[in-house]
Amino acid sequence: MNIVGVDIGGTFTDLVGCIDGKIVTAKCSTTPADPTRGVADTLREAQCDLPQLSEVLHGSTIAINTVLERKGAHTALITTKGFRDVYAIGRGNRIEAFNLWFHRPKPLVERRLTFEVTERVNAAGEALIPLALSEVEAIAKEIKDQKIEAVAVCLLHSYAFPDHERAIGEMLRRLNPGLFVTLSHEILREFREYERTSTTVLNAFVGPRVSNYLGTLDSYLRGENFGGKLHLMRSNGGVMSLDQAKAQPVSMMESGPVAGMIGAGRLAQHLGLEKCIGFDMGGTTAKSSLITNGRPAIEEGYVIGDHASGQPMQLPVVDIVEVGNGGGSIAWVDGTGGLHVGPRSAGADPGPACYGKGSMDPVVTDADLVLGRINGDRFLGGNMSLDKAAAERAVDQTVGKPLGLGTKEAALGIATIADNNMSLSVRAVSVNKGVDPRDTAMIAFGGAGPLHAIAIAREIFIPRVVIPKLPGTFSALGMLMASWRQDFVRTLVGRLGALDTALVERVFKELAEDGKAQMQRDGIGDDIADFRFYADLRYVGQEHALPIPITSPTMLTGDMRKVRELFNVEHDLRYGQSALEEHLEVVNLRLVLTAARSDTIAEAWLTQPWTPTDTAEETSRDVIFDNPEKPLRTRILWRPAMPAGFTFTGPAVIEEPNSTILIHPGDKVTVTDAGHLIVDLAGKEA
Repeated sequence: MNIVGVDIGGTFTDLVGCIDGKIVTAKCSTTPADPTRGVADTLREAQCDLPQLSEVLHGSTIAINTVLERKGAHTALITTKGFRDVYAIGRGNRIEAFNLWFHRPKPLVERRLTFEVTERVNAAGEALIPLALSEVEAIAKEIKDQKIEAVAVCLLHSYAFPDHERAIGEMLRRLNPGLFVTLSHEILREFREYERTSTTVLNAFVGPRVSNYLGTLDSYLRGENFGGKLHLMRSNGGVMSLDQAKAQPVSMMESGPVAGMIGAGRLAQHLGLEKCIGFDMGGTTAKSSLITNGRPAIEEGYVIGDHASGQPMQLPVVDIVEVGNGGGSIAWVDGTGGLHVGPRSAGADPGPACYGKGSMDPVVTDADLVLGRINGDRFLGGNMSLDKAAAERAVDQTVGKPLGLGTKEAALGIATIADNNMSLSVRAVSVNKGVDPRDTAMIAFGGAGPLHAIAIAREIFIPRVVIPKLPGTFSALGMLMASWRQDFVRTLVGRLGALDTALVERVFKELAEDGKAQMQRDGIGDDIADFRFYADLRYVGQEHALPIPITSPTMLTGDMRKVRELFNVEHDLRYGQSALEEHLEVVNLRLVLTAARSDTIAEAWLTQPWTPTDTAEETSRDVIFDNPEKPLRTRILWRPAMPAGFTFTGPAVIEEPNSTILIHPGDKVTVTDAGHLIVDLAGKEA
């Protein structure tokens, strides 16, 4: 079986494939104007014969970038009469109570394009007022006149009774062929009208752009005689079919970044790491995620953009905290003389000043080059040369001279501030969640991750850093290890012990039937499917709930001691306390349906014995670590030539085709039998 994974980032497009039992890689510049061209470039560089491929897995930031840049479709919203302003009002809480400049999320749909329709359903799923189809017909005409591209339909309590939404969808599609229509019950059958509306609007807003891109990509692949399946990474860490991705692009918001965390989880299992932090630094952003027993944390809700003023999305997503600092993040000086790095990025074009494309904006990569941490003659394994003089000019003119600093001092300042910024994402998934970083290890990947990971780990007292094989294309590798996954949910509110057993069994049966229907659509066999049921529980009076595994409906209606115990333990782990005497209530029932994909070559490759693939003589050069006036003579190693069992102490720079690893003075490096690097920080040995 020949398969490839392609990850489009803000700066580079990466490919990892299993071709005839061997791993192949490629890294090319991302082409923002036409992302498909970047995919084609990596396929050519890796010499992939498309007719011989059985599967292409793909992850992209196109969905989330569409929201962040507000470049989505001209979108309208249809909702129940009397609830027009639910989306604009949002929640009544003020997330940042003492922030005088706090502002609420700016809706993606204008109020004038929010239409009301007469109908009413209660929370039990009973239709109280019939749907006025004549009003829907008038709205459809107005939508056509306004040249609307996408419509979100979110009616009150439609999660319990979706018939009215279905009727609206049928009429809109009949009267406006080509209109992208999103019905809330097809995306999320869960209560909370604001979050459900926001999620539905997000899907409509990104739908035309994402579905058009996916159609273009599929057409390109078919035009090159690709006859296999195109699967897309989704935010929950699984993969889905092309048709589902076109219909539900909101589930692709973190499509690219989650794949690396899936790979990090597999590596953590191999190394026996109970708790670790996946750290991914690319050209535009840095991402962190807590991984426990090989599984990245999953959250049932997420915010696109700033946590206080972003767009809420109520779907399962790998819990990733992202900051706008990467190799291409631009350094700048504000009016008061403060030095900042990011969040604006140079991207792939024009890129860093050292790319020689005329940019005078210094970025983190320019600073690393000035500090001697990157070899400009061997960037991307020698496939690209960097202009050190251009980097020095940009750093000096934009940062050094305004602050009265020398070029190297300014470059060190840029790198240090970037490290401090990125450490915030690591703190957010560890310290902020009650996890002591001293009890974890960091798995660092991404093109720039291994260059900055050790400084960040030292900043927050993480004792060990693991650099996997192929760190620069690790997210693409992670796609090859991802399972097919679907999440289903039904709202069912009731006190534990007071729920009707027949009702609980019926809801679980409906969830299973939905799962089997999706399996049939995607060609998933019963023999590889794994059904796991959960109940969202909370103490009576609480607002939010925690998912608890359920092996039988009687856990919620019969002997409930086990589920109480599980909930109290989970609540204590999450919040540091539990209330043993409080009553519990159920709010949702869930099904997580997964199917392991048949290809295991990539996962086996993580653990197979390592043998050097190249030879190279060790060299040395001056590298600045902490003091710009005192560079250290540092050994330069070529990773493909390092044998298993090789051990040494820093300082060192380890170069490889798609990344560079900076080892600080005193840190101990060991090459594992499988070729991964274990770095024990000086004075902080695990």
